[in-house]
Amino acid sequence: MPLDTSTYSLALLRLDGRRWNELRRMHAQISTQPTADGSSYLEMGNTKVICTVAGPAEGRKAGGGGGTGGDANAMVQVEIGIAGFSGVDRKRRARGDKRTSEMQLTVANAFSNTLFTHLYPHSTILITLYVLSQDGSLLAACLNASTLALIDAGVPMSDYIAACTSGSTSSYNNNDEAADPLLDLNGTEEQELPFLTVGTLGAGEKVSVLVMESRVQAMRLEGMLAVGVDGCKQVKEILDDVVRRHGKRILLERVKI
Repeated sequence: MPLDTSTYSLALLRLDGRRWNELRRMHAQISTQPTADGSSYLEMGNTKVICTVAGPAEGRKAGGGGGTGGDANAMVQVEIGIAGFSGVDRKRRARGDKRTSEMQLTVANAFSNTLFTHLYPHSTILITLYVLSQDGSLLAACLNASTLALIDAGVPMSDYIAACTSGSTSSYNNNDEAADPLLDLNGTEEQELPFLTVGTLGAGEKVSVLVMESRVQAMRLEGMLAVGVDGCKQVKEILDDVVRRHGKRILLERVKI
């Protein structure tokens, strides 16, 4: 799906100074927790997530988090913890919070279809995410952090999952003919505008995750999806660079030894 930018205005700036098709600053690290099989730290704007991976481990039993898998394949289990100070409302989420459970299930389903779970029968891959700060694109940040942690853990997968959000300047109620799509919404924009989270597999346009919780006119959806897929390609390049730098650092450490 090629992204046609001919009809979108490049002159208008958003509240944080970005244009409609610009990502926020993205920073990530791998191997942040030495005791974990795989770990990562990721920032997308002011959204900050820590991720650890345990496994594949045999003999684990499924807990209360989102999980998916069969008897013959490894089970992917996801647990998400959200710090009470992570948002402006300083509200502590209960363990059975519906929104958190939906996010856990979405992440688990996404990686169950991406990881080579058939190589680890009767095992569990536990992905634990802890949200330190929320400012939009939370599900996308969880998916990207999980990708990096799984790479660090050495779990084989068909390709990366790179995710981001996209929105529209027109809501369902406002029939705005000149509405433009927006890339990588922050928290303030997510409260005011309809948005979706899209995750693609690799550098192509194969969509593996697509979640939308708000109402938007059908004519806006194609533009939002095209912008989101284009944003995922940019995120993929950033994740590639993080993995490349991590590989160079490991090589240098081995040379020194």
